[in-house]
Amino acid sequence: MGSLLSVKGIECRYQQQAVVSDLSFAVQPGEIACLLGPSGCGKTTVLRAIAGFNAIYAGSISLEQEVIASPGNGMAPERRGIGMVFQDYALFPHLNVRDNVAFGLQKWSARERQQAVTHLLELVKLQGMENRFPHELSGGQQQRVALARALAPKPRLLLLDEPFSNLDTELRRQLAQEVRDILKEEGISAIVVTHDQDEAFTVSDKLGVLAEGRLQQWDSPFQVYHQPANRTVASFVGEGKFIRGRALEGGLVETDIGLVKAQQMSWQAGDEVDVFLRPHEIVPGCSDCDVRGRVTRKEFLGTTTLYTFTLDNERQVESTFINADFQMGETVGLRVETDNLVAFPAAS
Repeated sequence: MGSLLSVKGIECRYQQQAVVSDLSFAVQPGEIACLLGPSGCGKTTVLRAIAGFNAIYAGSISLEQEVIASPGNGMAPERRGIGMVFQDYALFPHLNVRDNVAFGLQKWSARERQQAVTHLLELVKLQGMENRFPHELSGGQQQRVALARALAPKPRLLLLDEPFSNLDTELRRQLAQEVRDILKEEGISAIVVTHDQDEAFTVSDKLGVLAEGRLQQWDSPFQVYHQPANRTVASFVGEGKFIRGRALEGGLVETDIGLVKAQQMSWQAGDEVDVFLRPHEIVPGCSDCDVRGRVTRKEFLGTTTLYTFTLDNERQVESTFINADFQMGETVGLRVETDNLVAFPAAS
């Protein structure tokens, strides 16, 4: 079975300035993909090109093996069979929930419309709210209505542009999981655009990191996190810092925080490397550790505490500990504990 969506080498422009270049990826039937990247990297531009709202200047976009966009040619948005959920929900304020959801179903019979609306409102857990208007709903409820409306015409592909960004953190995580469950239950393929890595990890089967106008990596969330393709990806998907090291024989790397073991190496002994260490990989411990750090900052986060340690050479490292309560100024033995060291040849 071929890809549902195939994006090949596209270029997108804004006022004649290329914002995305040579971008390629594919979405399989039933798959939820995510484009993750900082503001201004071109994520929404790509989504709008797939939807048919923006032209492309190179490459092609195909849906179920049919070309829907190429330079100078583009199928009209309403003919693509693609649904879209916007960041601001874009609900009709003068229509109640029932009529908002049924808006794209004018060609259906009254009975079919009613069945579809009933099913979708149950799906998004808004049954009993058919007669409410958008201003009577919370942000999370408005987002559910927008999702139900986009799903109503049974699109071949659903696009969601920063769908949870207007919600508070806890609701965002909950709704992201619910949306994933709904899409899987309905068998709908989707592309979600977000700048939030937690959201991206929660919702996606495939994750694309977009930065500097290019797709840096396209892989499963697990692979993107544990085996980032480059420094840009590592920095964006993992809270952590780079520290300089020197490669030794036997896959060891010597750093300011001790010897660490690399599972795979793309460098030679003696080369300088940059090691990306996440806070959970720096652990406290040993009274006989060679490396010791002084607590110079402390932030209690509930289940964990984030510490900043200053080493003897004045380098600072961050570490998160569970069930540890070190005091400001206290000196603690430190070591690196990781099953999957992330490191790259040193930046010049």
